[in-house]
Amino acid sequence: MKHFLIKYHFKGGSREDWHRQIEQFIAALDNDPVLKGRIGYCCMKVRDSDAYYHLATPVDEEAVKALQSREFFSRYTAATQLAAGGAVEVLPLEVIAQTSN
Repeated sequence: MKHFLIKYHFKGGSREDWHRQIEQFIAALDNDPVLKGRIGYCCMKVRDSDAYYHLATPVDEEAVKALQSREFFSRYTAATQLAAGGAVEVLPLEVIAQTSN
């Protein structure tokens, strides 16, 4: 399973509006019949900071391709760039070891 860490600092607009857009994106993932259960997504913010971290976990490459084909993904990617003032890093992560949960 792949993981992608998206990191940036919030630079503009209404933080409340941005949080609603994140929630709408996650709802779109959960409601898409092809993507539901195939992409995990979590957004976190450092307390008392403008630093945001999103963790995306697709189950396979087909899920990534399906996500990239969705209009809501294009909108969300553009909105993320705007919220970050154009400075977004997407880092593919490799799991070395983890608990069994």
